[in-house]
Amino acid sequence: MKLYILRHGKTQWNALRKVQGAADIPLAEEGISLARKVGETLKDVPFDLCFSSPLKRARQTAELVLGRKADKIPVILDKRIQEIDFGVLEGTQFKDEKGNMINREMETFFTDPNHFSRPENGENISDVLARTREFWMEKTADPELQDKTILIASHGCAVRALLQNVYQDPENFWHGCVPPNCSISVVEVKEGKAVLLEDDKVYA
Repeated sequence: MKLYILRHGKTQWNALRKVQGAADIPLAEEGISLARKVGETLKDVPFDLCFSSPLKRARQTAELVLGRKADKIPVILDKRIQEIDFGVLEGTQFKDEKGNMINREMETFFTDPNHFSRPENGENISDVLARTREFWMEKTADPELQDKTILIASHGCAVRALLQNVYQDPENFWHGCVPPNCSISVVEVKEGKAVLLEDDKVYA
């Protein structure tokens, strides 16, 4: 099994530095363009199927990366790989125009995520780790998927949570950074053992 784990392209809220989790924001033109470039680079990858977060920005990115093959490759939506739900923080600005952090809760999220408190009506890192872990265990153990090449379209925090099943480094959740927009990490799974082949690569 080979997994191409993809973060969605850039949205307008990314550019505006707004908190974007469960909010269903579409790709910006820049995000569409980059996803198309990634798709062109990966056009010869023999994808068998795709699992995507149901959120629009992830689904759009998956379809653009799959390109002309999108109508032939099943895209299966799964809420377990949806982005963290920030609850009442959704849509608030967390950085100023100069890129300085102006929201203490979000600063904790990015600098000390394991101590990010669950916002009202939202989730914390443990919640995302639990649901992405369930997805990971189910799919990597599925005998029908063992010989498949699979695209997984998700989000920054959810991608890192999924990849904790490979890194196994709970004290370093972000693995150095938030995955760049449209970056892909490639993981090969054989007999239950996962090996990271590419890490946060942008194919553009």
